[in-house]
Amino acid sequence: MANTKSAIKAARKSLRNAARNQATKTRLKSLAKSVQKAAAGSDPEAARAAAIAYSSALDKAVKSQVIHRNAASHHKSQYAKLIFAPKK
Repeated sequence: MANTKSAIKAARKSLRNAARNQATKTRLKSLAKSVQKAAAGSDPEAARAAAIAYSSALDKAVKSQVIHRNAASHHKSQYAKLIFAPKK
């Protein structure tokens, strides 16, 4: 248990941040699944829109320091290859 006022406040803040981070990570996973589903489908515009939404969410997660910027860059690159690469 926290002993000082600042430690008590830090513990409260930690719980709030953990809840926010978990919600953001869950949203990112959901958006990633929607991109994969759209890429497997036949509508390229839906896939493009899903990829753009996912990329935007990744950038916002980086801005709030939920994920590392290099991790976001990696995910954006992989999904860009999946969506925007020429189909064979």
